[in-house]
Amino acid sequence: MYISELFDQKKAVISFEIFPPKQTSSIVTIYETIDALAPLRPDYISVTYGAGGSTSKTTLEIASIIKNKYRINALAHLTCFNSSREDIDKMLTDLEKENIANVLALRGDRPRTWKAGEEKESDFKYAADLAKFISSKHKFCLGGACYPEGHPECSDLDRDVENLKRKEEAGVDFLITQLFFDNEKYYRFKEKADKSGIKIPIQAGIMPITNRKQVERMIELSNATIPHKLVRILDKFEHNQQAIRDAGIAYATEQIIELLANEIRGIHIYTMNKPQIAKDLVRNLDSILYALNN
Repeated sequence: MYISELFDQKKAVISFEIFPPKQTSSIVTIYETIDALAPLRPDYISVTYGAGGSTSKTTLEIASIIKNKYRINALAHLTCFNSSREDIDKMLTDLEKENIANVLALRGDRPRTWKAGEEKESDFKYAADLAKFISSKHKFCLGGACYPEGHPECSDLDRDVENLKRKEEAGVDFLITQLFFDNEKYYRFKEKADKSGIKIPIQAGIMPITNRKQVERMIELSNATIPHKLVRILDKFEHNQQAIRDAGIAYATEQIIELLANEIRGIHIYTMNKPQIAKDLVRNLDSILYALNN
C-alpha cells in the first residue's frame, strides 16, 4: 500500500522509525525490536539508511521483513550522496522485488569516517534530483524530509520552504519533519509551507527524550532548539534515569496531543530502537487516536 493512501484514509497516521544495527552488532537485535513494535499496529515503519549507503543491504533486508513477514507498510530510506544513477536504479529494482512500495528520498550525509577525496562523483546534488529520477522511472510512493527550524545548511527558512516546493514538484507525496521539541516552531513552518502552495501532508517527527546526552546529540544533527520548559525538566531530572525517561514520555505525549488537536495529519515517532518507550507513548495516546480515526 502507498503511504499517501493512508493520509487519504485516516485523520492521524502514526508511524515509527528504526535504524539498522551497527555492523559490529547482530541483526537479530533489530528483529526483536520489530517483533515488539508490531503489536502496536503502526501505519508504517521506516528504516534508515547509513551515511554513504553504508547499511543499504541491511535496510533492504529489514524493510522486506517488515513488509513481507509482519505485513506492515515499510518505508525504506534511500540516500543519493555518492551515488550514480545505476546505483540508485539497482537499489530501486531490489526494493521492487521485495514488494516495497514506499521510499524516503534523501540526499544523505558524508560519512564522518571518510577522508577527503574518497567520494565518487554523484549524479544527484539534491534530494529533489533523486525524487525526480525515481518518479520518471519507477512507481513508488515518495516521502521527503524537512526541517521545521530550517535545514542546518540553509540559514533562510523561506528559501528552505522553496526547496521543499521543488521536492513536491519532483514527485514527493508526503513529508516527514526532523525532530522538534517546540510545537510553535512547527506551526510557523507549516504556515510558511501552506503559503508557498505546498499541498502534500507534513508529518510531525517526535522523539521522546530518555537522557540528556541523547537530546544534545540529536540537536547537533537536526538544528532543533530546546524550549525553556524542556530545559527545566532536563535540569531537574537528568540524574535520575527513570525520572527523565518518564518525564520525556510525558513531554512527548503532550506535544503529540496538542499537534493532533490542531489537525496535524500524522506523527512519526523516532523510537531509537527502544520499543518499550514506543509502547508507553502509544498507550498514552490510545483514546486520542481512537477518537480521531473512528
